[in-house]
Amino acid sequence: MNPVFIRVPFVVSSEVRWADNLSGMLTEAIRYFRVRDGRCYGVHVNRELKIDEHEGKVMKKLFRIHQSSGMHWVGNGFPVRSVFDYNGLGRELSPFLLLDYAAPYEFTPGKEKRGVGAHPHKGFETVTVAYQGELAHRDSSGGGGTIGPGDVQWMTAGNGIVHEEFHSQEFTRKGGPLQMVQLWVNLRAKDKTAKPRYQTLLKAQIPTVELPDDAGSVRVIAGDCGGHRGAAKTFSPINLWDVNLRAGKSAELPLPDGHTTTFLVLSGEVTVNSERDAREGDLVIFARDGDGITVKAKADAKLLVMDGEPIAEPIVGHGPFVMNSRAEIQQAFEDYQLGRMGEILA
Repeated sequence: MNPVFIRVPFVVSSEVRWADNLSGMLTEAIRYFRVRDGRCYGVHVNRELKIDEHEGKVMKKLFRIHQSSGMHWVGNGFPVRSVFDYNGLGRELSPFLLLDYAAPYEFTPGKEKRGVGAHPHKGFETVTVAYQGELAHRDSSGGGGTIGPGDVQWMTAGNGIVHEEFHSQEFTRKGGPLQMVQLWVNLRAKDKTAKPRYQTLLKAQIPTVELPDDAGSVRVIAGDCGGHRGAAKTFSPINLWDVNLRAGKSAELPLPDGHTTTFLVLSGEVTVNSERDAREGDLVIFARDGDGITVKAKADAKLLVMDGEPIAEPIVGHGPFVMNSRAEIQQAFEDYQLGRMGEILA
């Protein structure tokens, strides 16, 4: 008889226990459980449950594949697709609130500033990942810098911040392709009053992990992959990875049980969990139960994997503010209008 992997859905206090008539499904005695994260795993062979040589893994089920919207302009510098926002799909993807994707776009050389002028945020974090082009940032906390291909900026709006985002002067002068992603990450209520901060994460600071079987690599922007810690400091458990896969290769990506897990296809085409194909611009969403996902590249592919512990709190957003109540939104507008979020120094 071939071994059949099963999961036994109840908790025991040590690694080996006896159980009779488990849920009325097995009439024989069952023995040799392996316990992990409150679940028991093993292999049922000839009426006996034996410890598997390899700890059992349950893949997260593919929930849906979502197509991005059409392109629109943010300011005069960012032609983006709205992948999701906090008024729609973002409510199902906690702690992630919003994702804008600036697909590759060719800018001609110019002199005029391109981007978005001073504007406020409160209650969350903005994460900008640059793939092509250069972005210059300044904010009222004194933070700022320029990021280019492979770099990341991670801004905590917290209790309120004013910032601006423009193409760098050099990129404006020379022109060229721009490709970037901006992700909004929610903060827990207790962290929405955190002091604003800015993290510049340069390409050289972000660890890269090679995948088995020469399948590709993972850049660990935040979280952990294969024992390699990401460069970003986060307020809640988050994995943010750039995954590069070679054509014809497969990878199993371990991701925590109970986390929201999704990825955006930045280029190429992949088969997900041996079920469905996803192409450039598609957002692939998984059920929270399970220990990871499997992806096979039909062509060379680049993915942005977003994985995080859900925040079980109300989401009330209006424009650049995301809080927990209407009263807090009103307070955010008042704070900005009265200058309490500071100003960007010349």
